[in-house]
Amino acid sequence: MIKYLIPIIALFQKDFKSEIRTRYALNALVMFVITTISIILFAIAYETPPYEILAGILWIIIFFSAMSGMARTFISEEEKNTVMTLHIITTPITVYFGKLLFNLVLLVVINCFSTVLYILLMPNFSIKSPDIFIITLILGTIGLASTSTIIAAIIAKSNTKGTLYPVLSFPILLPLLLEVIKTTKLALEGEYFQKAIPDFQVMIAYFIVITTSSYLLFDYIWKD
Repeated sequence: MIKYLIPIIALFQKDFKSEIRTRYALNALVMFVITTISIILFAIAYETPPYEILAGILWIIIFFSAMSGMARTFISEEEKNTVMTLHIITTPITVYFGKLLFNLVLLVVINCFSTVLYILLMPNFSIKSPDIFIITLILGTIGLASTSTIIAAIIAKSNTKGTLYPVLSFPILLPLLLEVIKTTKLALEGEYFQKAIPDFQVMIAYFIVITTSSYLLFDYIWKD
């Protein structure tokens, strides 16, 4: 296990340092979130949307912000011509989990920023069940990172990377999005934790299935 963990962390550090230097993905995600929330605030004016709409808007912002930044996970390797180097010096499992770890950390940062800004600015978005909301945000972020990573690997060599990424991601992420919107609504309504447990089980199963499938398929995707 250690022999895989060290190179995975090394690959994560490479991507993290590169992002800190350029801040390409982070700046794009932050600007997207701020712009989107501003437009939504102007659109709703003084109206008070129902909980279903408030929960849906939050996860739409999170989904499209991920689509704006996660696609470059593998595209950046193609642009820098470092793909062959990774093929030579490391294994597919190292590449996949290193990229997954980087995407997860990036999404945690941007989702926390998006959520805090959304809570502060969006009227009537009052979380009455914080435990449900926090677990929803954690499981939703993990599932989103897992799916985004494998889709980014699939479309890396495509000529239509920008449009293909959200098109492929949406149908795969739809079950997860439906669940996180549902449990976010429960958190806003102040429901008991037990009522959200079946939805949490679905989210955990989703992550396990996606991550396992990605692990099994990544070797073929990476070497193709």
